[in-house]
Amino acid sequence: MTLISRRIALNCLAASVLAALAPLSHAAEMKSVAVTAIVEHPALDAARKGVEDELKANGFEPGKQIKYQFQSAQGNAATAGQIARKFVGDNADVIVAIATPSAQAAVAATKTVPVVFAAVTDPVAAKLVSSWKASGTNVTGVSDMLSLPPQIDLIEKVKPGAKRIGMVYSPGEVNSVTVARELKAELAKRNMTLVEAAAPRTVDVAPAAKSLVGKVDAIYTSTDNNVVSTYESLVRVATDAKIPLIAADTDSVKRGAIAALGMNYYDMGRQTGKIVVRILKGEKAGDIAPQLGDKTSLTVNPEAAKKQGAPLSPALLKEAKDTVK
Repeated sequence: MTLISRRIALNCLAASVLAALAPLSHAAEMKSVAVTAIVEHPALDAARKGVEDELKANGFEPGKQIKYQFQSAQGNAATAGQIARKFVGDNADVIVAIATPSAQAAVAATKTVPVVFAAVTDPVAAKLVSSWKASGTNVTGVSDMLSLPPQIDLIEKVKPGAKRIGMVYSPGEVNSVTVARELKAELAKRNMTLVEAAAPRTVDVAPAAKSLVGKVDAIYTSTDNNVVSTYESLVRVATDAKIPLIAADTDSVKRGAIAALGMNYYDMGRQTGKIVVRILKGEKAGDIAPQLGDKTSLTVNPEAAKKQGAPLSPALLKEAKDTVK
Protein backbone atom coordinates (compact mmCIF):
# COMPACT_ATOMS: atom_id res chain seq x y z
CA MET A 1 0.00 0.00 0.00
CA THR A 2 1.38 3.37 -1.00
CA LEU A 3 1.67 6.29 1.42
CA ILE A 4 -1.21 8.04 -0.31
CA SER A 5 -3.33 4.90 -0.05
CA ARG A 6 -2.56 4.62 3.63
CA ARG A 7 -3.60 8.24 4.17
CA ILE A 8 -6.84 7.71 2.31
CA ALA A 9 -7.55 4.57 4.36
CA LEU A 10 -6.78 6.38 7.61
CA ASN A 11 -8.99 9.30 6.62
CA CYS A 12 -11.84 6.93 5.82
CA LEU A 13 -11.33 5.16 9.13
CA ALA A 14 -11.36 8.46 11.00
CA ALA A 15 -14.51 9.53 9.18
CA SER A 16 -16.19 6.24 10.08
CA VAL A 17 -15.25 6.61 13.76
CA LEU A 18 -16.55 10.19 13.86
CA ALA A 19 -19.77 9.13 12.18
CA ALA A 20 -20.22 6.35 14.72
CA LEU A 21 -19.58 8.69 17.62
CA ALA A 22 -21.87 11.45 16.30
CA PRO A 23 -25.11 9.93 17.68
CA LEU A 24 -23.45 9.43 21.07
CA SER A 25 -22.25 13.02 21.08
CA HIS A 26 -25.71 14.23 20.12
CA ALA A 27 -27.28 12.14 22.87
CA ALA A 28 -24.86 13.58 25.40
CA GLU A 29 -25.82 17.10 24.33
CA MET A 30 -29.59 16.49 24.60
CA LYS A 31 -31.31 18.54 27.27
CA SER A 32 -33.05 16.70 30.06
CA VAL A 33 -36.47 17.56 31.54
CA ALA A 34 -37.66 15.66 34.61
CA VAL A 35 -41.31 16.01 35.68
CA THR A 36 -42.83 14.98 38.99
CA ALA A 37 -46.31 15.28 40.51
CA ILE A 38 -47.42 14.56 44.06
CA VAL A 39 -50.23 12.36 42.72
CA GLU A 40 -51.98 11.53 39.46
CA HIS A 41 -55.50 12.90 39.00
CA PRO A 42 -57.22 14.57 36.02
CA ALA A 43 -56.25 18.18 36.83
CA LEU A 44 -52.57 17.46 37.46
CA ASP A 45 -52.45 15.03 34.53
CA ALA A 46 -53.83 17.79 32.29
CA ALA A 47 -51.13 20.18 33.52
CA ARG A 48 -48.44 17.62 32.69
CA LYS A 49 -49.92 17.04 29.22
CA GLY A 50 -49.88 20.80 28.65
CA VAL A 51 -46.18 20.97 29.53
CA GLU A 52 -45.39 18.09 27.16
CA ASP A 53 -47.38 19.62 24.29
CA GLU A 54 -45.74 23.02 24.74
CA LEU A 55 -42.31 21.39 24.64
CA LYS A 56 -43.25 19.58 21.42
CA ALA A 57 -44.61 22.78 19.88
CA ASN A 58 -41.23 24.41 20.44
CA GLY A 59 -39.12 21.62 18.99
CA PHE A 60 -38.38 19.78 22.25
CA GLU A 61 -40.28 16.53 21.74
CA PRO A 62 -39.82 14.13 24.66
CA GLY A 63 -37.74 11.13 23.65
CA LYS A 64 -36.51 12.80 20.47
CA GLN A 65 -35.03 16.26 20.96
CA ILE A 66 -34.92 16.02 24.76
CA LYS A 67 -34.56 13.35 27.41
CA TYR A 68 -37.78 13.21 29.41
CA GLN A 69 -38.95 11.36 32.46
CA PHE A 70 -41.99 11.51 34.72
CA GLN A 71 -42.56 10.10 38.19
CA SER A 72 -45.55 10.35 40.51
CA ALA A 73 -45.11 10.37 44.28
CA GLN A 74 -48.48 8.57 44.63
CA GLY A 75 -49.56 11.03 47.31
CA ASN A 76 -46.53 10.38 49.54
CA ALA A 77 -44.39 13.35 50.61
CA ALA A 78 -41.41 11.12 51.46
CA THR A 79 -41.55 9.60 47.99
CA ALA A 80 -41.68 13.11 46.51
CA GLY A 81 -38.38 13.82 48.26
CA GLN A 82 -36.81 10.64 46.90
CA ILE A 83 -37.90 11.49 43.37
CA ALA A 84 -36.52 15.02 43.63
CA ARG A 85 -33.15 13.76 44.82
CA LYS A 86 -33.06 11.19 42.00
CA PHE A 87 -33.74 13.91 39.42
CA VAL A 88 -30.89 16.01 40.83
CA GLY A 89 -28.60 12.97 40.67
CA ASP A 90 -29.67 12.42 37.06
CA ASN A 91 -28.36 15.91 36.23
CA ALA A 92 -31.69 17.11 34.86
CA ASP A 93 -31.51 20.48 33.09
CA VAL A 94 -34.96 21.42 34.39
CA ILE A 95 -37.19 19.88 37.05
CA VAL A 96 -40.93 20.51 36.61
CA ALA A 97 -42.73 20.00 39.93
CA ILE A 98 -46.53 19.77 39.77
CA ALA A 99 -48.39 20.62 43.01
CA THR A 100 -47.00 22.11 46.21
CA PRO A 101 -45.60 19.01 48.00
CA SER A 102 -43.57 18.00 44.93
CA ALA A 103 -42.38 21.58 44.42
CA GLN A 104 -41.29 21.84 48.06
CA ALA A 105 -39.40 18.55 47.73
CA ALA A 106 -37.63 19.73 44.56
CA VAL A 107 -36.65 23.08 46.06
CA ALA A 108 -35.31 21.31 49.16
CA ALA A 109 -33.25 18.95 46.98
CA THR A 110 -31.34 21.51 44.92
CA LYS A 111 -30.22 25.13 44.86
CA THR A 112 -28.73 24.90 41.37
CA VAL A 113 -30.98 22.84 39.05
CA PRO A 114 -33.81 25.04 37.69
CA VAL A 115 -37.15 24.14 39.30
CA VAL A 116 -40.37 25.20 37.55
CA PHE A 117 -43.49 24.65 39.65
CA ALA A 118 -47.07 24.31 38.43
CA ALA A 119 -50.44 24.05 40.20
CA VAL A 120 -49.10 25.71 43.35
CA THR A 121 -51.65 28.06 44.91
CA ASP A 122 -49.35 30.19 47.06
CA PRO A 123 -45.64 29.76 46.27
CA VAL A 124 -44.71 32.43 48.83
CA ALA A 125 -46.56 30.73 51.70
CA ALA A 126 -45.08 27.42 50.55
CA LYS A 127 -41.62 29.05 50.82
CA LEU A 128 -40.72 28.25 47.24
CA VAL A 129 -39.99 31.90 46.52
CA SER A 130 -39.79 34.95 48.78
CA SER A 131 -42.11 37.12 46.66
CA TRP A 132 -43.89 37.32 43.31
CA LYS A 133 -40.87 39.06 41.79
CA ALA A 134 -38.07 37.24 39.96
CA SER A 135 -36.46 35.21 42.73
CA GLY A 136 -32.81 35.38 41.72
CA THR A 137 -32.65 31.71 42.74
CA ASN A 138 -33.27 28.52 40.75
CA VAL A 139 -37.06 28.64 41.19
CA THR A 140 -40.00 30.00 39.20
CA GLY A 141 -43.33 28.70 37.93
CA VAL A 142 -47.07 29.13 37.51
CA SER A 143 -49.64 29.44 40.33
CA ASP A 144 -53.28 28.33 40.24
CA MET A 145 -54.31 30.91 42.85
CA LEU A 146 -57.89 32.10 42.39
CA SER A 147 -59.55 35.28 43.60
CA LEU A 148 -62.01 34.13 46.29
CA PRO A 149 -64.84 36.72 45.98
CA PRO A 150 -65.87 35.37 42.54
CA GLN A 151 -65.80 31.85 44.04
CA ILE A 152 -68.26 32.95 46.73
CA ASP A 153 -70.39 34.66 44.06
CA LEU A 154 -70.62 31.32 42.29
CA ILE A 155 -71.60 29.50 45.48
CA GLU A 156 -74.43 32.01 45.97
CA LYS A 157 -75.57 31.58 42.37
CA VAL A 158 -75.69 27.80 42.75
CA LYS A 159 -77.31 27.91 46.20
CA PRO A 160 -79.04 31.26 46.81
CA GLY A 161 -79.27 32.07 50.50
CA ALA A 162 -76.47 29.71 51.52
CA LYS A 163 -74.94 30.72 54.85
CA ARG A 164 -72.85 27.74 56.01
CA ILE A 165 -70.22 26.54 53.58
CA GLY A 166 -68.40 23.28 54.17
CA MET A 167 -64.85 22.58 53.08
CA VAL A 168 -62.97 19.29 53.16
CA TYR A 169 -59.23 19.85 53.08
CA SER A 170 -55.86 18.39 53.99
CA PRO A 171 -54.30 20.20 56.99
CA GLY A 172 -50.86 19.09 55.79
CA GLU A 173 -51.13 20.88 52.43
CA VAL A 174 -50.20 24.54 52.72
CA ASN A 175 -52.29 25.43 49.65
CA SER A 176 -55.45 24.17 51.31
CA VAL A 177 -54.70 25.73 54.69
CA THR A 178 -54.17 29.10 53.00
CA VAL A 179 -57.41 28.85 51.01
CA ALA A 180 -59.40 27.79 54.09
CA ARG A 181 -58.07 30.71 56.12
CA GLU A 182 -58.72 33.28 53.40
CA LEU A 183 -62.12 31.82 52.47
CA LYS A 184 -63.23 32.02 56.09
CA ALA A 185 -62.34 35.72 56.17
CA GLU A 186 -64.09 36.45 52.86
CA LEU A 187 -67.25 34.57 53.89
CA ALA A 188 -67.40 36.54 57.15
CA LYS A 189 -67.66 39.76 55.12
CA ARG A 190 -70.98 38.43 53.78
CA ASN A 191 -72.25 37.09 57.11
CA MET A 192 -71.46 33.56 55.99
CA THR A 193 -69.46 30.93 57.87
CA LEU A 194 -66.98 28.24 56.92
CA VAL A 195 -67.37 24.77 58.41
CA GLU A 196 -64.08 22.90 58.08
CA ALA A 197 -63.57 19.14 57.89
CA ALA A 198 -59.98 17.90 57.96
CA ALA A 199 -58.92 14.96 55.78
CA PRO A 200 -55.21 14.27 56.31
CA ARG A 201 -55.29 11.22 54.02
CA THR A 202 -57.22 10.24 50.93
CA VAL A 203 -59.19 7.64 52.90
CA ASP A 204 -60.35 10.42 55.25
CA VAL A 205 -62.11 12.43 52.54
CA ALA A 206 -65.46 10.57 52.53
CA PRO A 207 -65.78 10.45 56.35
CA ALA A 208 -64.88 14.15 56.54
CA ALA A 209 -67.57 14.95 53.97
CA LYS A 210 -70.13 12.88 55.89
CA SER A 211 -69.32 14.89 59.03
CA LEU A 212 -70.63 17.99 57.21
CA VAL A 213 -74.07 16.52 56.49
CA GLY A 214 -76.76 18.49 58.31
CA LYS A 215 -74.30 21.28 59.13
CA VAL A 216 -73.82 23.05 55.79
CA ASP A 217 -75.81 24.48 52.89
CA ALA A 218 -73.11 23.78 50.30
CA ILE A 219 -69.62 22.31 50.04
CA TYR A 220 -66.71 24.07 48.33
CA THR A 221 -63.57 22.24 47.27
CA SER A 222 -60.23 23.84 46.53
CA THR A 223 -57.49 22.16 44.48
CA ASP A 224 -56.48 20.07 47.49
CA ASN A 225 -54.74 17.01 46.06
CA ASN A 226 -56.05 14.54 48.65
CA VAL A 227 -59.61 15.61 47.91
CA VAL A 228 -59.30 15.81 44.13
CA SER A 229 -57.60 12.42 43.86
CA THR A 230 -60.69 10.74 45.34
CA TYR A 231 -63.33 13.23 44.22
CA GLU A 232 -65.94 10.63 43.36
CA SER A 233 -66.20 9.63 47.05
CA LEU A 234 -67.01 13.25 47.92
CA VAL A 235 -69.55 13.46 45.09
CA ARG A 236 -71.38 10.39 46.44
CA VAL A 237 -71.75 11.98 49.86
CA ALA A 238 -72.95 15.29 48.39
CA THR A 239 -75.43 13.56 46.09
CA ASP A 240 -76.85 11.27 48.79
CA ALA A 241 -77.26 14.20 51.20
CA LYS A 242 -78.49 16.64 48.52
CA ILE A 243 -75.70 19.12 49.31
CA PRO A 244 -74.56 21.27 46.34
CA LEU A 245 -70.88 20.72 45.56
CA ILE A 246 -68.91 23.60 44.01
CA ALA A 247 -65.30 23.13 42.89
CA ALA A 248 -62.26 25.28 42.16
CA ASP A 249 -61.13 23.30 39.13
CA THR A 250 -63.11 22.58 36.00
CA ASP A 251 -61.97 18.95 35.75
CA SER A 252 -63.86 18.18 38.98
CA VAL A 253 -67.11 19.30 37.35
CA LYS A 254 -66.73 16.47 34.85
CA ARG A 255 -66.44 14.14 37.84
CA GLY A 256 -69.62 15.32 39.58
CA ALA A 257 -69.31 18.83 41.01
CA ILE A 258 -72.10 21.20 40.00
CA ALA A 259 -69.92 24.10 38.86
CA ALA A 260 -66.43 25.55 38.91
CA LEU A 261 -65.02 28.94 38.05
CA GLY A 262 -61.50 27.74 37.65
CA MET A 263 -58.39 27.46 35.61
CA ASN A 264 -58.00 25.02 32.81
CA TYR A 265 -55.06 22.94 34.00
CA TYR A 266 -54.04 21.99 30.49
CA ASP A 267 -53.72 25.67 29.63
CA MET A 268 -51.72 26.18 32.84
CA GLY A 269 -49.45 23.36 31.71
CA ARG A 270 -48.89 25.11 28.39
CA GLN A 271 -48.07 28.31 30.26
CA THR A 272 -45.63 26.37 32.46
CA GLY A 273 -44.12 24.74 29.38
CA LYS A 274 -43.35 28.17 27.93
CA ILE A 275 -41.19 28.91 30.98
CA VAL A 276 -39.43 25.55 30.64
CA VAL A 277 -38.66 26.33 26.99
CA ARG A 278 -37.18 29.71 27.94
CA ILE A 279 -34.87 27.98 30.42
CA LEU A 280 -33.86 25.30 27.92
CA LYS A 281 -32.94 28.11 25.53
CA GLY A 282 -30.64 29.70 28.08
CA GLU A 283 -32.63 31.98 30.40
CA LYS A 284 -32.13 31.65 34.15
CA ALA A 285 -35.08 30.54 36.27
CA GLY A 286 -34.29 33.26 38.80
CA ASP A 287 -34.73 35.94 36.13
CA ILE A 288 -38.31 34.84 35.37
CA ALA A 289 -40.96 36.08 37.82
CA PRO A 290 -43.55 33.54 39.04
CA GLN A 291 -46.80 33.85 37.12
CA LEU A 292 -50.50 33.42 37.81
CA GLY A 293 -52.48 31.13 35.54
CA ASP A 294 -53.92 33.45 32.92
CA LYS A 295 -57.11 31.65 31.89
CA THR A 296 -60.26 31.00 33.95
CA SER A 297 -63.67 29.83 32.81
CA LEU A 298 -67.02 28.67 34.18
CA THR A 299 -67.98 25.02 33.70
CA VAL A 300 -71.33 23.62 34.87
CA ASN A 301 -72.89 20.17 35.21
CA PRO A 302 -76.72 20.44 35.06
CA GLU A 303 -77.25 16.72 35.75
CA ALA A 304 -75.13 16.87 38.91
CA ALA A 305 -77.06 19.97 39.97
CA LYS A 306 -80.36 18.09 39.75
CA LYS A 307 -78.99 15.11 41.68
CA GLN A 308 -77.67 17.40 44.43
CA GLY A 309 -80.95 19.29 44.73
CA ALA A 310 -79.81 22.59 43.21
CA PRO A 311 -81.08 22.97 39.61
CA LEU A 312 -79.14 25.67 37.80
CA SER A 313 -80.77 28.95 36.79
CA PRO A 314 -81.05 29.85 33.08
CA ALA A 315 -78.78 32.84 33.75
CA LEU A 316 -75.99 30.66 35.16
CA LEU A 317 -76.34 28.15 32.34
CA LYS A 318 -75.99 30.98 29.83
CA GLU A 319 -72.95 32.34 31.66
CA ALA A 320 -71.05 29.03 31.45
CA LYS A 321 -68.36 28.54 28.86
CA ASP A 322 -68.60 24.75 29.07
CA THR A 323 -71.52 22.51 29.99
CA VAL A 324 -70.99 18.86 30.93
CA LYS A 325 -73.52 16.73 29.07
